Amino acid sequence: MNPGIVGQAAGLFAVTNIDDILILALFYAQATGHPGAGRRVVIGQYLGFAAILAVAIAAAFGATFLPESAVPYLGLLPLALGLKAAWQAWRHRGKDDGEQERREGGPGVLEVAAVTFANGGDNIGVYVPVFATAGTGGMAVYAAVFLVLVAVWCAAGRFFATRPLVARALSRWGHVLLPVVLIGIGLLILVEGGAFGL
Repeated sequence: MNPGIVGQAAGLFAVTNIDDILILALFYAQATGHPGAGRRVVIGQYLGFAAILAVAIAAAFGATFLPESAVPYLGLLPLALGLKAAWQAWRHRGKDDGEQERREGGPGVLEVAAVTFANGGDNIGVYVPVFATAGTGGMAVYAAVFLVLVAVWCAAGRFFATRPLVARALSRWGHVLLPVVLIGIGLLILVEGGAFGL
């Protein structure tokens, strides 16, 4: 395995996914105290990222399952999830946070996967030309490095969510911060992509 291509893959992953660490920390904060919820975050992250990889690899081979004009509309996924989370937070305002957390049970696999895919939709445009020029062997190296780094990103998100200062802040403000971040990501994807003529 060429160490140069491994380094390039690691750099490309880090640059295109740096924002995922905050989102993962928020999901891990939601998962605190719910058996199996942390596992659902990891599975959802892998499903969402595998979908990004599958679309990018297929596009590098010439198949276009997702037209470029559709990518900005992926912003509707985190926007809808953020609005749902905001509605739940508003509906349960003034209630014991512990009671709300027990009721919600932490993030679901599909929720995490949808946010990961939507947030990484713009990454597809970066990955396709890189994959197309790397050839099949190079593409396999990129995919392998990316999948290993997904685990590193999950560990980093969990690490930040469990630091005492961060954990206290997320425990106190996570129910507000998650909807704000998801809505912000959704709007950013929609606006930057020019969806609906924005």
